[in-house]
Amino acid sequence: MSDLDYTIVIPTTGRANLHELLAGIEAAGEPRPARIVVADDRPAGADLRFAPMTPEIEVVRSGGRGPAAARNAGWRRAKTPWVAFLDDDVLVGRDWTRKLADDLLSLDAKTAASQARLVVPLPPGRRPTDDERGTAGLETARWITADMAYRRAALAEAGGFDERFPRAYREDSDLALRVAKAGHLIAKGERVVTHPPKRSGPLASLRAQRGNADDALMRHKHGVLWRQQVGAGRGRLARHALATVSAVGAAVLFALGRRKAAAATAGLWAGLTAEFAARRIAAGPFTPDEISRMLVTSVLIPPVACYQRLRGEVRHRLGRAPEAILFDRDDTLITDVPYLDDPEGVRPVSGAKELLHDLRAAGIRIGVISNQSGVAKGLITPDRLTAVNARVEELLGPFGTWQVCVHDDGDGCACRKPAPGLVRQAAEALGVDVRRCVVIGDTGADVEAALATGARAILVPTTRTRQEEVDHAHRRATVARDLAEAVHLAVTGTR
Repeated sequence: MSDLDYTIVIPTTGRANLHELLAGIEAAGEPRPARIVVADDRPAGADLRFAPMTPEIEVVRSGGRGPAAARNAGWRRAKTPWVAFLDDDVLVGRDWTRKLADDLLSLDAKTAASQARLVVPLPPGRRPTDDERGTAGLETARWITADMAYRRAALAEAGGFDERFPRAYREDSDLALRVAKAGHLIAKGERVVTHPPKRSGPLASLRAQRGNADDALMRHKHGVLWRQQVGAGRGRLARHALATVSAVGAAVLFALGRRKAAAATAGLWAGLTAEFAARRIAAGPFTPDEISRMLVTSVLIPPVACYQRLRGEVRHRLGRAPEAILFDRDDTLITDVPYLDDPEGVRPVSGAKELLHDLRAAGIRIGVISNQSGVAKGLITPDRLTAVNARVEELLGPFGTWQVCVHDDGDGCACRKPAPGLVRQAAEALGVDVRRCVVIGDTGADVEAALATGARAILVPTTRTRQEEVDHAHRRATVARDLAEAVHLAVTGTR
């Protein structure tokens, strides 16, 4: 019997292979995980069903926000020292759990993670397709979470996965690089998982170019040497850019009547495109479908790659992420108790502590803006209000500023929401431009206070939020299903 205490986290979009993976874990036997957390990342859909359903399996929903958010939702449910991440498209062998224990229990305290060896079985008797070669490249990739186990303490220290990575691309390398920069080691284990090759359709290579936007985020976070640090190789973006500029230049020169210059520029484009297509075709297989697909996509990939990289650079360099996020207190960070004056009555909203920790780790300033008319009404003393707010900080961590209005509706103050005073005061206290702030709250007053200052507003409705407030927020602000989605939308700048 092993002493390994671990949780398995599996993000999923409902792939059929999930059931086979769970069956494989069941068949692998001891040491059993304390829990298997399946993070259902479908935007909506029927409940996942497992046969047999074992008591270790827990399903959490992450709302279709991508694998980074799904993994975060999963590991935060774990109470064990180790968290083993598996993708829902891999398969484990009968000795996987034993090998996992051997890998993890042999590590010293400086080693924060262990990566499995990945095997991609390619079809025998022919060369692999472009899709299959892409999957096979995972065998030599560093730090991928198809099977990666982390110490939970290291995940908490790093703040988990960066949810600005919306796809299963670079989010694993980013986390591992941050863990390594924090002084931890990452080991290569002996356990093996199998990753069947993908069959993603004729335009899969075009869709894959969206990863160039994520490369821009890697550059923004880790500097120009990030590729060397994660072992990603040089890439072809420079040649794609030259091919794209050549194509555009040839069209412009032809329109201006400079035919010789246009022909020369078009020749450069044709040469670069031919070289790219020939290299891809030469890898095989030499079927008509594969050859035609390589020809078409080799023409389209360079401009698509450049567009996606430019989109990522604009998004991350111009800073759509906020400088500060300002939270309403009651029914946003803590469960609302009318005129709460007892610190023992403070109950944080589910997940609030972890979300706030991640924001601090990302360098985003946070503050609280709260109406507390109970003071003016004589229902709360200033000292009791201070004690309640201190308890909030004790449970959720420190805030950069507290801006609290103790006036009543009829006092005519400039601070009580929906007036903009609290938002402006919070931005000033944090030293940020109010237009680079996001306000998250549960009422129309929170939305109006934000909009009056030029800040962005995100409404998280509760059962007490009026429908007209929700309708107004849909038109002029953003509406989120819960606090986790609101923070994700605030950080990524999406609506």
